[in-house]
Order: sequence, then C-alpha cells, then structure tokens
Amino acid sequence: MKKVLLLVLCFGLALLLAPSASMARIQFVTIGTGGVTGVYYPTGGAISRMVNKKAKIYNMKATVESTGGSVFNINAVLNGDLEFGIAQSDRQYQAVNGMKEWKGKAQKKLRAVFSIHPESITLIASDASGINSIADMKGKRIGIGNPGSGQLGNSRDALALAGLDEKKDIQAEYIKAVEAASALQDERIDAFFYTVGHPNGSIKEATAGRIKVHIVPIPDVQSLIAKYPYYAKAFIPMKFYPNATNKEDKVATFGVKATLVTSSDISDDIVYAITKEVFDNLEAFKKLHPAYSVLTKKNMLEGLSAPLHPGAVKYYKEAGLM
Repeated sequence: MKKVLLLVLCFGLALLLAPSASMARIQFVTIGTGGVTGVYYPTGGAISRMVNKKAKIYNMKATVESTGGSVFNINAVLNGDLEFGIAQSDRQYQAVNGMKEWKGKAQKKLRAVFSIHPESITLIASDASGINSIADMKGKRIGIGNPGSGQLGNSRDALALAGLDEKKDIQAEYIKAVEAASALQDERIDAFFYTVGHPNGSIKEATAGRIKVHIVPIPDVQSLIAKYPYYAKAFIPMKFYPNATNKEDKVATFGVKATLVTSSDISDDIVYAITKEVFDNLEAFKKLHPAYSVLTKKNMLEGLSAPLHPGAVKYYKEAGLM
C-alpha cells in the first residue's frame, strides 16, 4: 500500500513540475529586416516587442534579424529560413510576377501582411563631386547598393532615367548603405543611393561630417512611374538634415513602400497575432519613428501586390477594414 501511495505522490509531483501544454507549444518567429541604421531594423524590433508582451496569450515569441534587405528577406521567407520579412513594395511585385531576380519564376507562395512607411530613393552626393542631377553621375564613383538589397534595383532604375549604364558610365560600388556614409566622408565615393524612410541615421551621418554634402533631386520621373506602377512621386523633407547644403525645404524624388511579407506556409494564427498587435496598437507604433507618422489603417493596406495572407484577412474583416 505504501508503495502505491508513493507512486501516486511521485506521479502527482511530476505533473505539477511538468511544463504547461501552452509553454510546450510556444513558437519562435523571426522577422528579417535590413541594416541596423535603417528603418527596417527598428520596425522589426517594434513589431516583436508588441508580440512578446502577449507571448503567453499567443504562445509565440518574435526575434529580429539584421539582413541584406528586401531580396534576401523574400527569398529567406520563401525558403523557410525566416517567418516574416520586410521588403520594398517593388520587390514584392517583382517576386510575385516573376521579374528581375525572379525572372520567369513567379513566387506563388509569397503573401502580403501589411505595408508600413513610405521609402524614398535618396541620392546623397558630396558638393565637390559636382553631382547636381542624376545625369552628372557619369564617370563618378557611385554607391548603388549591395546585392540582395532593394535599393540596388532602384539605383539601376534611376540610372536608366538618365540613360546611364552601371558598367560603362559610372564606377559602381556595390556597398551596403550602412557603409556608404563613411565612404562618402572618406572621399572613397562621390555619391550613394539609399532607399529609406526619413529621417535616417546614415544620411544624418553623411551630412554631418567634414565633407559638405547635399541630396540630389530626381524630379522627372513620369516615364518611370508609367513603366513601373509600384513607384510614386515622393519628397524628402530637408528639415531632417539641417547640415546638408540644400537650400530648398524639400527635395523631389520617387519612392516605394516598406511592406511586411510572409509565406503561405505560415499558420493563420501566427499572422493574425502579428497583424492584430500592430493594428490594435497603431498609435503607439506610430510614435516609435518619425517615418511612421503618416500611417493610417487604410494606407497600410495599399502597395501590396502579393495575395494577402488569410491570417491577415481574418483580422481585417474583424476590424471592418475589408
């Protein structure tokens, strides 16, 4: 009898000490972002913190990974190496439609969740370079972005606007935006492109050094927008960069949107939780970065060319957004 009682006590104690079923089912998701000085990285951090506050409710924890950018994130999401990725709207469009890096291979598993801040194609040049328009880049050393970044494609489109060939007409430097500011200040390059939300730390760094620099306008973009519907006219407020030598209040350019993407393989519950936390806490989210100030629940459903993930659709229907 004593042995039976001892077994019962041991079994009961084991049940008490065993991890709960909900803890055993906790899922970890990773959000691919971009360079640590860009807007993607803090965006991923903001989303993960919101989700992690409700970790016990959703049985989920989110982490952030700094990556090479849009193309890397889309491919990693599709390969299952990341659950979510932040990517430019043009790259989302190209992946879904089998263009550019995905030429002839439409990525049917890619799913959109929501769009985030607008991103401007920004050209920063030293005053000494004599670059005051994109046509002036001929023969100059230009940072056009690293392979795997969205800005590399945007740089090529901007060059095409001026009829410039990256192999023949400029000295192209395939460097990351995070390295470009110091390269400009060290006079290793004459200018660099950066597709980013404003204000941005790297551009502040580039404009605050010994070498005087300015942001170059890219005003005549109608032909580009007609060819690529994911582009739109944009303006860069110069109040964010008081050390730049520009005299105007804002600089004309073109832009895209940052978007959150995932795969059709990711469960509805996970995508629903991410979407709900961002949208239910949108006012708090908007305070985390000046680039988010223009966000509304309505415009966060714009600029999406991949099919919406069913988990996101579930939330949007509940919230009366669809």
